[in-house]
Amino acid sequence: MEENISKQAEYVNTIHETLVGYTGKRLRVRANMGRSKIIEREGVLTQAHRSLFIVETDEKRGRKARQSYQYVDVLTGMVELTNPENGEALFPSIQEEFV
Repeated sequence: MEENISKQAEYVNTIHETLVGYTGKRLRVRANMGRSKIIEREGVLTQAHRSLFIVETDEKRGRKARQSYQYVDVLTGMVELTNPENGEALFPSIQEEFV
């Protein structure tokens, strides 16, 4: 049990470090918000903090919206991140292992 938790913590750190490198770049986010509500957005990763990251998206009428997500949500598969240029998932092996 303890080994699994430390492995998950290591994966969360890996996700964080990877996303720090993506700061300022475009990402496609697919988030399961519960009750069969899935949101798909594309935006720029503006900040990557220790426990969450922030994506800024373009909305209607030129407005900007910011949405924050936790690294744990990426780990559990509730949030999927892909590269919009080639459509490849950023963390396919992590999500397959823990979902």
